[in-house]
Amino acid sequence: MPDSDELIPAKQVASSAVPSLLGVFAHPDDESLLAGGVLAQHAAQARTAVVTMTWAADSPRAAELAGALRALGAGAPRMLGYGDARNSQAAPGRPRLVDAPLDEVIAALVHQIRSFRPDIVVTHDALGQLTGHPDHRRTHQATLLSVQDAGLAHLHLEAGEPWQPRAVYCATHPESGVGELGSLLEAVGKTVLAVPDPYATTTVDVTPWLEQKWAAILAHRGEVARERPLPGILARLPEEIRRNIIATEYFTRIATGPAPDGSHRLSA
Repeated sequence: MPDSDELIPAKQVASSAVPSLLGVFAHPDDESLLAGGVLAQHAAQARTAVVTMTWAADSPRAAELAGALRALGAGAPRMLGYGDARNSQAAPGRPRLVDAPLDEVIAALVHQIRSFRPDIVVTHDALGQLTGHPDHRRTHQATLLSVQDAGLAHLHLEAGEPWQPRAVYCATHPESGVGELGSLLEAVGKTVLAVPDPYATTTVDVTPWLEQKWAAILAHRGEVARERPLPGILARLPEEIRRNIIATEYFTRIATGPAPDGSHRLSA
């Protein structure tokens, strides 16, 4: 389990030391599906917010996102408004996230990090989750670079005072944790990617926050109504099976900033 000053175990009592948390996700609904339990858990005790990389602020999915974040207690949407790699209606007139200059995307995220000043950041893993969506992978890359840049005073002077989050937690799925979800995704023609078990450094039982998490997923009504997106798949399942799928969230922890002891020695 993680240290008490980072992602908090389900049984930890309320504490003033609970860290602030900023989620950075590619699409509306990613926040609820991948980290809804952890977001609700932290929001009950600390500052919590979510940055969404794609879809315009005046789109139907933006309104659904606002409802999901209310259910999770994660504040108002913070939407960067880039286009979705697979949906041309996401943000008409804006570049797709995967086509936007990386420096531009990083600068926008640094502004969000320095503005919110989170202790930890949660985002996608390097695979882009089970389906390997290119927007997920791009968000992972941009977030890791932005977290590092945010702590360096000589970079992005226009984005405010430097701020260094203590760690990044990448939402992931270990091979042993895919379970029934794998066959459900394959049944609608999606790929299933998972990391070797040792890569999942943090496992959180979010059962106490399942009501909030499921309400947040259901808030994405457009996705719930469709056959292939995960919210729609989950909505068609018996409750017991659905609970088993969404009750555990997995993460890979990545340390940020300087080494704690100030050592510059390289080692294997």
